[in-house]
Amino acid sequence: MRNLDPASPGPKAEIAVNVLASFQAGLYRVASLPAVWIVLLFAVTATAIQLRGRVRLKLKRQIFDHSTFVAPYNLLMYAFSSKPTTPYVDVREFPELKPLADQWKLLRDEGLKLFDQGHIKAAEKHNDAGFQTFFRTGWKRFYLKWYDDPLPSAEALCPRATALVNTIPSLNAAMYALLPPGARLGAHRDPLATSLRYHLGLVTPNSPDCWIKVDGEPYYWKDGEGVIFDETYVHTAENRTPTTRIILLCDIERPLSNRVVRWINRVIGHGFVRAGASPNQVGDKQGFFSTLAEYFHKTQKLGRRVKNWNYPTYWIGKKLLLVGVLYLIFFWSFR
Repeated sequence: MRNLDPASPGPKAEIAVNVLASFQAGLYRVASLPAVWIVLLFAVTATAIQLRGRVRLKLKRQIFDHSTFVAPYNLLMYAFSSKPTTPYVDVREFPELKPLADQWKLLRDEGLKLFDQGHIKAAEKHNDAGFQTFFRTGWKRFYLKWYDDPLPSAEALCPRATALVNTIPSLNAAMYALLPPGARLGAHRDPLATSLRYHLGLVTPNSPDCWIKVDGEPYYWKDGEGVIFDETYVHTAENRTPTTRIILLCDIERPLSNRVVRWINRVIGHGFVRAGASPNQVGDKQGFFSTLAEYFHKTQKLGRRVKNWNYPTYWIGKKLLLVGVLYLIFFWSFR
């Protein structure tokens, strides 16, 4: 017999109820997976990073950029920053840097000596995780300080400059950085917001044709003048002059208003950056990430040899490696 009770649901209503119940149960199961919340956290924070500022990387590049994978950490640093989180920060906010500007000629003289002797150079073994891609443009460096790890080469070759930068506790890293004529550093973000970047002009063209742009705002280096900017904004640099530019490049501790966040930055942030230590010469410390970069380069060379020998073998091996990595990520996330 047909059910004539008007209060009882019909077949279509029962199906709708069952579908809704199944959907709710599935949604609950998905929401209970920690991996889902982790992915959501990274998606939201990475979107905030991409929308920060006026200049952005292309979406495809930003998705795989290192700044995406540390986005939650960086937003925490921005939230508790005690200094402006603008592309440029007034140098007067950091009076402890004044001795560097006051003695810029000392820094210049020791830098020129290093340059003349050929010590300002690219990493010979491709073992500089932080600046590896810059070397392709002709950019070169010589480290004076790297997160309290002693650099015997710096102490021996430029003792006065090394002693000077080590008198400033908030200075985490310092180096001479060279940008040759015609060189251009492409648009990029630095990965971690552990610090702010300080540039002090030592040997510069003093020309608008040798410049850096941070979030689209240009600045050109001048002898004896310093500038501070947030290197996690998209920035680029170019030297269109016939003069080689040499500056002092420093990482300054990012001032933070919360004691716990300061501790996180010094333990986690400093730990990651310290692992990128790269030697000037044999005898200087090499960090874990720079060691990985060295072996990665060796693997790339092997891959190119296989590619030249037999492209199908190279293609299949590359795809199998990619599938294996994705499987491990998926297995770890949803186990």
